[in-house]
Amino acid sequence: MRTLIVGAGATGGYYGARLAESGADVTFLVRPARATKLAAQGLNVRSPLGDLHIPNPPTVTAEKLGGSGPFDLIVLSCKAYDLDSAIADLAPAVG
Repeated sequence: MRTLIVGAGATGGYYGARLAESGADVTFLVRPARATKLAAQGLNVRSPLGDLHIPNPPTVTAEKLGGSGPFDLIVLSCKAYDLDSAIADLAPAVG
């Protein structure tokens, strides 16, 4: 099952990282600057349930999402003021 996590902040980063840790096929829809930062530094989770580091998490930007095909599950984790643009950005991922 292909999962798209919209946003890799505190909420999306945590749940996406935990899904990836369990072996799930996870991709993060992020802005270009965030994609660059994640490629360089990875995704770090610090938690009482255990820390986690994903060295180079799979990311995609809205501009390149159209070629990724549909996803089975989309987890929307953005701030309310970004909701309209996030929905427009993820539209190509809906089957």
